[in-house]
Amino acid sequence: MVILRTLLEIAAILLNVLWWLIIIQVILSWLVAFNVINTSSEGMRRFLVGLDRFLEPLYRPFRKILPDFGGLDLSPVVVLLLIGILINPVISNALASLPAPGM
Repeated sequence: MVILRTLLEIAAILLNVLWWLIIIQVILSWLVAFNVINTSSEGMRRFLVGLDRFLEPLYRPFRKILPDFGGLDLSPVVVLLLIGILINPVISNALASLPAPGM
């Protein structure tokens, strides 16, 4: 039971980190679109490309399913909703049903 609890807690932490990476990418994409962040900086460009390469495999299946909204990409919203569903009802309920550590 302790191993299962630990694995669920690690999964929750990783999903929270993924949640924040998506939020950061969305905010940075808005800042780039409104020319607040200059992408001519090599470091910033590498960071944005790395973030895109990391998160693109998560978005790709939903981009195939979702209709084309022009310049509006709703795949990050769908991924955030799925992460929220995984963290709150699934992992939280599973952790609540397990006995407390040390019992």
